[in-house]
Amino acid sequence: MKDRIAKVSRKTSETDIKIKFNIDGEGIYNINTGINFFNHMLESFAKHSMFDLDIEAIGDIDIDDHHTVEDVGILLGESFLKAIGDKKGIKRMSHAIVPMDDSLAIVAIDISGRSYFEKDFSFNNDKIGDMTSDTIAHFFESFASSGKVNINIRAEGSNDHHEAEAIFKAFAKSLKDACKIEHDSIPSTKGII
Repeated sequence: MKDRIAKVSRKTSETDIKIKFNIDGEGIYNINTGINFFNHMLESFAKHSMFDLDIEAIGDIDIDDHHTVEDVGILLGESFLKAIGDKKGIKRMSHAIVPMDDSLAIVAIDISGRSYFEKDFSFNNDKIGDMTSDTIAHFFESFASSGKVNINIRAEGSNDHHEAEAIFKAFAKSLKDACKIEHDSIPSTKGII
């Protein structure tokens, strides 16, 4: 099996982002987005997926966190798509259910070659730490779009931090499981994903 590693970067007038993504890693991460709560969520994603993840993002967070979160989502999806390659042998579909105290998150993934994001969750507050709550859904929408992945998320909880963290952990577990090599063929009746 070839290394499933990718590096991507992009500089715009709003953000300057560099990402290195290793699917078959050990959960080692070095993440700096300038948004502390977002760093925490991405670190949790790396640790619980066992993906190695380096993210360096400089964004216009003096305005707000929207562009940085969106562009990290776009580039993380691009790096995943590049790293996963032709998808030969992958499990392709998976799901995870993760509790965190009062919260419960369910995430289902299909590495289908098609982009779709569906959600059923909301937060009580406009901000979680220094991150705008509604950018969390936008992050997953951006990842799904550029990574050509179906992501379906259901979550509930009374504590926003717990609910968000349960979502990122369930995303980590389901995506990692869907990337497992289980056979020697393309898992699609079309013969291509």
